[in-house]
Amino acid sequence: MIEDVRNQVVNYLRKNKNIFAWTPLDLEGIDPGVITHHLNLDPSVKPVKQKKRHFRPEKDKIIQGEVNKLLSAGHIKEIQLPEWLSNVVLVPKPSGK
Repeated sequence: MIEDVRNQVVNYLRKNKNIFAWTPLDLEGIDPGVITHHLNLDPSVKPVKQKKRHFRPEKDKIIQGEVNKLLSAGHIKEIQLPEWLSNVVLVPKPSGK
C-alpha cells in the first residue's frame, strides 16, 4: 500500500474508532450469525488430541478471564469434543502484557 493511502486509512480508522468493537461485550445486540463459522471436518481424518499444557496460576487466571468474557458475550459456547483438543496459545500484547 502506498504511503499516502496508508495514512488516509489510518486517519480514517482513528477518526472512527468509536464504531469498532474493542471487546466481545461491544458486540452485544449483534446477531452472532454475522460472524459465526463452522469447521468442516473430513470424517476420514484421524482426530488430533494435544497433550494438555499446564500454565502458571497467573496465566490460568488470564485465560479464564478471557474465556469468561467470550462466554458471557455469547461468542463462544462450551462443547465436548474430547477427540479434538488443542491448547490455548497466549500471545503477549505489543506492550508486553
